[in-house]
Amino acid sequence: MKKLPLLLPLLGLAISASAQQKSIYHKGWIDFNKNGRMDVFEDPSQNIEKRITDLLSQMTVEEKTCQMATLYGYKRVLKDEMPVPNWKSEIWKDGIANIDEELNNLTSHTDDAPTQYSYPFSKHAAAINTIQKWFVEETRMGIPVDFTNEGIHGLNHDRATPLPAPIGIGSTWDKALVRQAGQTVGREAKALGYTNVYAPILDPARDQRWGRVVECYGEDPYLIAELGKQMVLGIQEEGVASTLKHYAVYSVPKGGRDGAARTDPHVAPREMHQLYLYPFRRVVQEAHPMGVMSSYNDWDGVPVTGSYYFLTELLRQEFGFNGYVVSDSEAVEYLYSKHHVAADYKEGVRQAVEAGLNVRTNFTMPQTFILPLRELIRENRISMKVIDTRVAEVLRVKFRLGLFDSPYVKDTKAADKVVHTAADKQMSLKMNRESMVLLKNDNNLLPLDKGKYKNILVTGPLAAETNYAISRYGPSHNPVTNVLDGIKNHVGGSTKVSYVRGCNIIDASWPESEIIETPLTADEQAGIDSAVAQAKQSDLVVAVVGEDVDRVGESLSRTGLNLPGRQLKLIQALQATGKPVVMVLINGQPLTINWENKYVPAILEAWFPSVQSGQVIAETLFGDNNPGGKLPITFPKTVGQIEFNFPFKPGSQAGQGGSNSWGKTSVNGALYPFGYGLSYTTFAYSNLQVSPDKGNSQGIVTVTVDVTNTGQRKGDDVVQLYIKDDVSSVTTYEYDLRGFERVTLNPGETKTVTFKLNPDDLALLDKNMNWTVEPGTFQAWIGSSSQDIKLKKTYTIE
Repeated sequence: MKKLPLLLPLLGLAISASAQQKSIYHKGWIDFNKNGRMDVFEDPSQNIEKRITDLLSQMTVEEKTCQMATLYGYKRVLKDEMPVPNWKSEIWKDGIANIDEELNNLTSHTDDAPTQYSYPFSKHAAAINTIQKWFVEETRMGIPVDFTNEGIHGLNHDRATPLPAPIGIGSTWDKALVRQAGQTVGREAKALGYTNVYAPILDPARDQRWGRVVECYGEDPYLIAELGKQMVLGIQEEGVASTLKHYAVYSVPKGGRDGAARTDPHVAPREMHQLYLYPFRRVVQEAHPMGVMSSYNDWDGVPVTGSYYFLTELLRQEFGFNGYVVSDSEAVEYLYSKHHVAADYKEGVRQAVEAGLNVRTNFTMPQTFILPLRELIRENRISMKVIDTRVAEVLRVKFRLGLFDSPYVKDTKAADKVVHTAADKQMSLKMNRESMVLLKNDNNLLPLDKGKYKNILVTGPLAAETNYAISRYGPSHNPVTNVLDGIKNHVGGSTKVSYVRGCNIIDASWPESEIIETPLTADEQAGIDSAVAQAKQSDLVVAVVGEDVDRVGESLSRTGLNLPGRQLKLIQALQATGKPVVMVLINGQPLTINWENKYVPAILEAWFPSVQSGQVIAETLFGDNNPGGKLPITFPKTVGQIEFNFPFKPGSQAGQGGSNSWGKTSVNGALYPFGYGLSYTTFAYSNLQVSPDKGNSQGIVTVTVDVTNTGQRKGDDVVQLYIKDDVSSVTTYEYDLRGFERVTLNPGETKTVTFKLNPDDLALLDKNMNWTVEPGTFQAWIGSSSQDIKLKKTYTIE
């Protein structure tokens, strides 16, 4: 009898081997558990809840806990490109929740992951099928894997369709185009074998020093919610899950710091709901994403990943989320190692799972989470009811994705035809064009006349750089056109284009040089002198300056926001030549370019454009692309003003004039306000109508306005609707963005733009923290930026 426990597994293996000889694939169903009959969970005609209940009832503790961890893909954690015999002795012999970034051939100096299986695209689809087949056929229950991948700049895969950085996407203010981009990401993911995309990022970037501003759509919760909703809808229309990042209150760390620093948001409860949770609430309720990533910060002393309030009460019970929650990397570990709310890692695991976390993700083997979880279950410190709930939430997504009916890429060859198509290139090009923001254009220096400038100097440390076009969170190995080559290609042989670098992005002592200036070295002086000498022989100077991937991004927050290094000195020397200077900014966050704005006649904000950057910037400078982008984030004049954003509370960003206010001790106002952007044409607004002008709190209010292109060129305008609540029971923001529409108009053309305001658009959090539409008077404002308001109309809610 003592030998019986050893015999049972051997008997099971024999039965399993015998079952494997018969095909598990039947017409209309798959025998995942290999028992020779169609179970309820294998029956596509049954409803999902019955299928989940049946599957859970057959799973062991080992199999359940394996559905609660991520296996990071090849080169990150996984050592094998394809299944090997020893997988039978790895922890994932009992299955796995998801495999992240599998065989995507990421190029990054932090996470390089070369593989032979990423391209051609059909080879990747076939490789994913091989791995999925192992899990379906070689594990006892055959539960398919959710293949996850990043996607904020376009799908994070070798040669997939690239997108500009999210801050550039935010600058397009183009809902239809963002929906199309989401569809492209979703379609490419599906064709390549990925089933879940980690996008979009819904964090409002309210501290311009923060390195991840480049990865956000902007600072305003309404703009983020509207664009994020379209991205989710686009991705999920293609049959792939969208996972929102980073829930929640992640993007305002103390002092703008991130990385190893503790992210410590100082945010009041009402502000948290109105600014930081608003995009998540709206996108969850209106687009129904299947995933949410929990962030590794705390709020008011409670780490979000260990918070039942955030992960269950708010997210599931209030917002209605019904997908699964995956942790940001190391968020569970931080409960113990950074936040110290758990005495050891195992206790951190317990807190996270109890709070509502479904799947742990980190760059360590999955057993580092699964084994402590199993110990907690054995010790009765986590109930099976909680485990079953968490696992059911993961399985529900897998059922919704159709993985139990069709676990494989059906047509692997199709991937070569549907990933990064000619139409996708055009969409990507359009998004890059629409992301360009014209900040200054004195005396209409732009657009440039090809015939007028026969000798052009292209200078600056970003002119021949390309690294900003390839992101750790987007596609790699796409050829990049830099700005220098873009201008050369655009002007052709009729214009001489010379290049001098001028200076490096940073100097030797940067970032200390931002607070302790050092004299120029002989080499630095020679570099600037060389650019100046060439400028004197040129008709025009295009200076390409800003930041690269080592100056802004994750873990790359800044303490100053001036142009790094000697770049301002280069600009000043070029300006002193008397030649017209056009400054092109390539950067990931607002920069405090005060001198440049005062003295340089033309400034174009290109953010981090994608691989066509040189082409698009050249098209914009020479007028083939009329810039119509608007700033999704405020440019402060100095970091001393931060926090300085839109929306803002009454008086909170006022200057030093007015009652009970005096003195001249601070620099006031924005350098460029939220919603700002110029064009090569002009627009006028007229005929603002609000209907009904007296409505009830549950009704729809319709706002219409006519916009006319009053200039000489075809162009895009972003019509912005702001709402002001005149009197309220609690202090609200001075006014809020509550509608925007990007429209293309020919010279002389007029279009009527219509906005529909629903109760949610007028609601505030009252004294009892309930969302309420209070009766009273409201104003509808139409503007071309948050500061340039053209028309106003008052209406009443009764």
